[in-house]
Amino acid sequence: MTVPGTALERPASTDRRTRAAPFAVVGTPGDRRVTLFGDALRAHGLPEPLVVPWRDVLAGAGFRIPERARVRVDSPGEDPEADGLLRGPGAPTRVGGGASWHTAFVRGLERVRRAVARTPGARLLGDVDEIAVMFDKRRSHARLLAAGVPVPPALPAPITGYSHLRDLMARSGWGRVFVKPAHSSSASGIVALQVQAARIHAISSVELVRPRPEAAGRIGPELHNSLRVRAYTDKADVAMIIDALAPDGLHVERWFPKASVDGRVFDLRVVVVGGRPTHAVVRAGRGPMTNLHLGGTRGDLDQVRARLGAAGWEQAMRICEQTAACFPGSVMVGVDLMVGIGWRRFAVAEVNAFGDLLPRLTGLPESGAAGLDCHATQVAHILALRSAA
Repeated sequence: MTVPGTALERPASTDRRTRAAPFAVVGTPGDRRVTLFGDALRAHGLPEPLVVPWRDVLAGAGFRIPERARVRVDSPGEDPEADGLLRGPGAPTRVGGGASWHTAFVRGLERVRRAVARTPGARLLGDVDEIAVMFDKRRSHARLLAAGVPVPPALPAPITGYSHLRDLMARSGWGRVFVKPAHSSSASGIVALQVQAARIHAISSVELVRPRPEAAGRIGPELHNSLRVRAYTDKADVAMIIDALAPDGLHVERWFPKASVDGRVFDLRVVVVGGRPTHAVVRAGRGPMTNLHLGGTRGDLDQVRARLGAAGWEQAMRICEQTAACFPGSVMVGVDLMVGIGWRRFAVAEVNAFGDLLPRLTGLPESGAAGLDCHATQVAHILALRSAA
């Protein structure tokens, strides 16, 4: 693990050159992420950033980047207009459209890159190509695997549907898998699938809406995101879900049995800033999905650290550093780290380009970011780099 230093400490003052350089954020006006970044800038005595709306970027509309601006690319968030430009028309709650989403998103990232390149003195605060990779679970998994980062083994792609998936599972001898849409986030469309003989059990946040005979023009089911995790035990229902997800691309990993605390399985969301793990939160749940918006709760980090011991915690943080090193052009990388049953094995479940939405979470004591939240830590890091230049 990197030895803590002073790079992330809150600067006592900001010199005139740094203060004069504006910030811009490609995001959604009023979104919590944009607000938190603006709060962090103000805490460092800096003005609010100019917000470049994602809807303008995605629509190909003209947008302005200030000269000498440092440009942060953030999530489109939950803007229905941006979602429509990314996936096409439809209910924002629907699952699917990931391939179209990713194509439009990458096209938008390229527009941002070009706009920054033609603006005197402006520069991006992150590598847009790396963001694109982090939003493709197949490519990010392959990158981590090639770098020696522990990840669950995955089935070969493409997977064409439920029958194909079951065939590949049988060939691999796997009875339990996680089925992940290649371009989803926030557990959208993920299915934790268990098969034993003729029995099937799938857990997912997907709400399956079956087609009705009177629904003219409907040729298949509708899948919607739900805040309630559901269990499916009917093969036809599970097949309907997997078949509906497959055309957008699937990434399927062998189930990694996770450790538990106080009767709840858990994983860690670790935020890595400037290559250093700075923030961590325990996400615990009664089922295989621990996402906080799906009923997961923040667990006791001190309890997990004590159970891992100093050596185990150091190993966990080294893996997070190793993961972030696969994306060297990114100021921040969010790592979802799983701790295996027995507390000795680790595996990275996800890499998140926008994994810093953890309000009020302050830095790890040994990280150099103690007392700072995720956004304030990133601003301090950016300013430290500027001062050192």
